[in-house]
Amino acid sequence: MKAIVVREFGPPEVMKLEDVDTPQPTGTQVLVRVRAIGVNPVETYIRSGVYASVPPLPYTPGKDAAGIVEAVGGEVTKWKAGDRVYTAQSVSGTYAEFSVCEEIDLGRLPENVDFPQGAGIWTPYATSYRALFQKAHAEAGETVLIHGASGGVGIACVQWAKDRGLTVIGTASSEEGKQLVAEQGADNVFDHSKEGYFDEIKAVTGGKGVKVIIEMLANVNLAHDFEVLAMFGRICVVGNRGSLDFNPRLIMGKDATVTGMALYNAPRAAFNEIHAAIFEGLSEGYLRPVIDRKMPLEDAAKAHHAVVEEKSAGKIVLVV
Repeated sequence: MKAIVVREFGPPEVMKLEDVDTPQPTGTQVLVRVRAIGVNPVETYIRSGVYASVPPLPYTPGKDAAGIVEAVGGEVTKWKAGDRVYTAQSVSGTYAEFSVCEEIDLGRLPENVDFPQGAGIWTPYATSYRALFQKAHAEAGETVLIHGASGGVGIACVQWAKDRGLTVIGTASSEEGKQLVAEQGADNVFDHSKEGYFDEIKAVTGGKGVKVIIEMLANVNLAHDFEVLAMFGRICVVGNRGSLDFNPRLIMGKDATVTGMALYNAPRAAFNEIHAAIFEGLSEGYLRPVIDRKMPLEDAAKAHHAVVEEKSAGKIVLVV
């Protein structure tokens, strides 16, 4: 089979398309014929070798994909050949024509969702669900500010929050991004590249501020978030790309809660809850993965450049 292989950590160009043996499932493993692969920023950090946990070399990147079950190990009870699935983790990596996964790391893909959309499900929708509901405990009637709402996680946050009855304020830095966020149902959208946009957010809340903030770029925004955070508000840090000079009195003054999350830390019960919520949302249509562009598997390096260097307007997906 064809697969992307990383033999040394470094820039996107270290990813090479190679011919490798097709893995075979054993025990509780499932072999998935991959049709589409979701590209996530975290995969660029791992590939560069700067992430907290990196795999041994060589390796095939990726954990998000969608496809059809090709074969199952002898102990698999939930899946059979021909099932449409999305992946939440992979034993062998998903930047490939086939991927071996543990059966508990697959979710059922409803018939109304195509494979490119399915490849954009797990990381953005699981991350946003955990941030909003399992960490920040967002509730109907509250107002949530979603930074970077035009990206994959941001779009998912908007869709989850609107379905749960929250008032949504989103930010983006381009007209295309702002329009996309509005189309997902955000009540207000602001340009986070514009000077004074925090004042606009505070004004639209009548000076009360927001109860919940989903923070995608903490090193840039966190110290300013308290300008618009309501008393007893909650911030969940989902993304960060550097350090900052931060005064903890900002937290004290608002009696606020600041929590961080990394999806891989979630316990199995949390994952099970997320899988069930995703299937319901996809089936009922209020979760709608937005695909920015589709690229062939051999363009994985270009996709890695794009996901961190270009403005987001949905998911970048590799197709097989």
